[in-house]
Amino acid sequence: MANSRVCLLRHSLNSFLRPSATSTFSPPVIPARRFLMSSSISSKQPLVASLSAKEAVVTSTDSENPNSSTRWKPMCLYYTQDKCTMMQDSSHLQKFNHSFNLEKALYGDEYENKHSEHLDFFLVLDLEGKVEILEFPVLMIDARTMDVVAFFHRFVRPSEMSEERVNQYIEGKYGKLGVDRVWHDTAIPFDEVIIQFEEWMAKHSLCIKEPGSPLHRAAFVTCGNWDIKTKIPQQCKVLKMKLPSYFMEWINLKDIYLNFYKRRAAGMRTMMNELKIPLLGSHHLGIDDTKNIARVLQRMLMDGVVLKITARRNHLITEKVEFLFENRIK
Repeated sequence: MANSRVCLLRHSLNSFLRPSATSTFSPPVIPARRFLMSSSISSKQPLVASLSAKEAVVTSTDSENPNSSTRWKPMCLYYTQDKCTMMQDSSHLQKFNHSFNLEKALYGDEYENKHSEHLDFFLVLDLEGKVEILEFPVLMIDARTMDVVAFFHRFVRPSEMSEERVNQYIEGKYGKLGVDRVWHDTAIPFDEVIIQFEEWMAKHSLCIKEPGSPLHRAAFVTCGNWDIKTKIPQQCKVLKMKLPSYFMEWINLKDIYLNFYKRRAAGMRTMMNELKIPLLGSHHLGIDDTKNIARVLQRMLMDGVVLKITARRNHLITEKVEFLFENRIK
């Protein structure tokens, strides 16, 4: 039975991934409470004929409220990077989601803004790429309402790899998820990503001074210290860039989780399992992982967690990081 299910899944995926224009379809997962986001990619040509309307738009039922149903559509990953050219195509819009739709929060009236009087927004970040950064996704969450109010997503092209090595790297990383084509279509160098990210932050008044200045009433939220403590400085060093000052402090959700629930979580999947939040989309696709981390964050806020900065760099010696929680994940 298990093998037959695997074969059926592979058949349904392969029916529209190849050989026509690339589109990825993640199996529908019932979202937990607020989030109704799902991720896929769109092609710049029409979808292949074998993708039926039933496959592209799935009706799922909320297990906590069986009387409500949610129409699920995969997210267009060209849209998330401001590069979708099919916004006037009604069939494309029917099949693919082009917004981060949120459900009204269950028990929303009970939520109180306990996080911190100094923070208005949380920037949930989850990088992908071990050798060099391959994906840079950020969700901007309003601390008062827990709603996603903006997003930034870019695929990142490595700067110190041959084209052959890049192709092998992407095939190994994103080929199995079916998003290798959209990566090749849209990826840009990391320094360009940072320029566009700073423009995005300025648009949302996240930096009150010039680009690169510290965040204003906002903080990055990550699942671990690796993203900001280790990987971003490494990438800046590769490109001989100065580390931007907005990467000087962050909130490690693992440490918050440990101190609030009094139990350790090795990563996002552990948190989701313990909090009974179903996985949404593809694990290790950065935009999907960011959404899932945001769902964990929302659940923790609903449970009454108070978010505080967990790590801060020394401004003179940026390699030196002070960890502010005595009880933390090491």
